[in-house]
Amino acid sequence: MLIESYRDTALEFVVHCAMKRQNVRTLSLVVCTFTYLLIGAAVFDSLESQTEAKRWEFLQAVKNNFVKKYNVSTEDYRMIEIVIIENKPHKAGPQWKFAGAFYFATVVLAMIGYGHSTPTTVAGKLFTMCYAMVGIPLGLVMFQSIGERLNKFASVIIRRAKRASGARCTDATEMNLMLATGMLSSIIITTGAAVFSRYEGWSYFDSFYYCFVTLTTIGFGDYVALQNDQALTNKPGYVALSLVFILFGLAVVAASINLLVLRFMTMQAEDAKRDEQDAQNIAAGNQPLTFDDDSTYNMHGKLLENNYTTENDETVSLCSCTCMGGTRCLNHEQFVDPDFQPMDIIESTLCLKRASV
Repeated sequence: MLIESYRDTALEFVVHCAMKRQNVRTLSLVVCTFTYLLIGAAVFDSLESQTEAKRWEFLQAVKNNFVKKYNVSTEDYRMIEIVIIENKPHKAGPQWKFAGAFYFATVVLAMIGYGHSTPTTVAGKLFTMCYAMVGIPLGLVMFQSIGERLNKFASVIIRRAKRASGARCTDATEMNLMLATGMLSSIIITTGAAVFSRYEGWSYFDSFYYCFVTLTTIGFGDYVALQNDQALTNKPGYVALSLVFILFGLAVVAASINLLVLRFMTMQAEDAKRDEQDAQNIAAGNQPLTFDDDSTYNMHGKLLENNYTTENDETVSLCSCTCMGGTRCLNHEQFVDPDFQPMDIIESTLCLKRASV
């Protein structure tokens, strides 16, 4: 009965420790994330706020000069702004013909959300929500599956390359796969940047920025391909190339994310397995149970070690008997301090056993 009670206590203790570690890990992630957000906000503030203020001053000066030169009222100027903003998406041609609609559907499914074109009718908005509810999970599963296939293919190539080079270990490690997918992602982004720089007339850096924002599904919308020179209707090859870039690039990025997720899940599984093994060892008596006060007990509940005492404690006893230091205890051994004797404070001649060991 005592052993069963101890086993239950041991299991509860191990579960408590495991939950405590998980809580500490979660709290650490939350603190690190918010710290990262604060650092990012401070950096963006220092980099962009002054430029934003200068741009606003410049635009206000241009507006005032325009209104003064052409004697335009505030209402008329506001109408001109609306017309220019509403006309911008139409520079690429019809956005809702099949080519433009397919491009929009791809952006929705990939969760990029450029914002270059949006539905205006109630039916279109309702269908967009329903379409996204089904399409986004479908896209995630598809990209994840393609990512797993890419990782499998990369592992085969890595193993063959290691065997050909005569390496002792021919297994494809997670680090090898991460390096492979990282290199492939870099190749796709740099190649795509060169292509978009040529077709869109952007600088290479801006094209690289567009590719990165697209494949990470950030999708600010400040740079959007296929929005100039009626590209959606007059350049079908370029449209197809852009769609292939988005879909294949997201699959490669999904392969990298798949490795990170698998690594995190492996760490979680290893922790759970270690906790389970500790519980089994403690319950079987193969491993002592250590509490937060550094006291160690065996499976029968007997105290094996208590680290509260230190070498500097003058009252540390070396006695192996179970007495309380009575003057008639013949088995009582010396204390660490030779000048300290129990009979100095215990005058009784009785040799009493301690209530607990």
